[in-house]
Amino acid sequence: MGLRNALRWGCFGALGLLAGCGGMDDGGAPDEAFGPGQLGAEVTAPADAVEAAPALTLHDGRRVQATPPVAPPATRFQPGFHQALRINGYAGSITTYRMKVPVGRAGSRVRITFRSGDGSMTLQRATVAKAGANGALASAPVTLSFGGKAGFTANARTLVTSDPVAFPVAFRDELAISFEVKGSLGMSKINAFPDSWSVSGSAATTQGALGGQRFEQAVGVATVDVEGPAGRAFVAIGDSITEGYTDTWNDTRNAWPGLVEKQLGVPVVNSGASGQGFWDANLQLPQEVLSLEGVTDCIVLLGVNDLAAEGMTVPKLQQRMTQLLDQLQPRCRLWVSTLLPKEKMGEGGGDVELMKAQRHEFNAWIRGLTRADIIDLEAVTRQPGNVDLFIDGLEVDGIHPSEEGHRVMAAEVARVLKAKGGL
Repeated sequence: MGLRNALRWGCFGALGLLAGCGGMDDGGAPDEAFGPGQLGAEVTAPADAVEAAPALTLHDGRRVQATPPVAPPATRFQPGFHQALRINGYAGSITTYRMKVPVGRAGSRVRITFRSGDGSMTLQRATVAKAGANGALASAPVTLSFGGKAGFTANARTLVTSDPVAFPVAFRDELAISFEVKGSLGMSKINAFPDSWSVSGSAATTQGALGGQRFEQAVGVATVDVEGPAGRAFVAIGDSITEGYTDTWNDTRNAWPGLVEKQLGVPVVNSGASGQGFWDANLQLPQEVLSLEGVTDCIVLLGVNDLAAEGMTVPKLQQRMTQLLDQLQPRCRLWVSTLLPKEKMGEGGGDVELMKAQRHEFNAWIRGLTRADIIDLEAVTRQPGNVDLFIDGLEVDGIHPSEEGHRVMAAEVARVLKAKGGL
């Protein structure tokens, strides 16, 4: 694969120069920048294309048909980990980061995609290993290459994927991805990766504790693909509720996508980005979702940050959701959730009553969608007598679900996926 990936879409790619590359909805309309069905479906062999069994001649002259050879199960790369790296970080000199990430897929080879920030990024060396405790490695580090080279230099907002490397992993293994880098790196907004570290200098091959300081934001590492038997692979698209914000320090393993993955035994990678609305989601979709290979199902829980925003109406919310689904539908089966209760406006303030009215109307529209399977997360998180209030104990601030809220959400998502998705 190598540096084929260095040319994958970024904020300066096929969509042209896109200012900001993230952040809150600015009220504008990217409506004409996207069209339905940008990428086509894969062509697969007919189900009845079975290899003919050879004819055998026995010692007594009789001819018989041998048992057809059994074809090995199809294998492919599919994502086992993913993170939207929406904001910009910067390392002025060579710094080693060691991210500890769970992978929701088993297989024999891996490849890792890195994402630069708002400027250029130079990665001089990267390794992958099984993760131990306190930043140490539980296996010998395996060096990654990029087009046969040890590192690369990438322009702003670029995805670069390593060459595949033999590295067997089991479902929910914890990986330590260590890389020596300087320049601009894509980063997540929230801390959600405990036992991740950074240290000044070159230390990607250090097997003991990395030292330095804890660095628990996702940084640099966008995706871990695992080559194994082809199967279902989900991506969750949303905002801070999906990313897993509950407090100052969080853990992606406790966010509802990670909990669903653990319950169902299939990858459910997390493409939630704190603060985003539909504008950002449509803008970033090429890098954060459409760039993923082998995704079969997309779960959308989005819109709470758009409610009662300046100039926002319910018809515009519907149009932007439709635009998002138009881009996703050629690539994956669609699952859409209703919006959770929202008891107050966020940091920017706004008209609470308008927000509530828009949420009610938008949820009613979602429940009427026929192009997607509906997951009604409002129904399992709201108080029976008041649809605008969370059940006690399921929220932390009137907007974000608590860890218990994530468990309730995950149980409902898993129930619906098993009932309607055949899992």
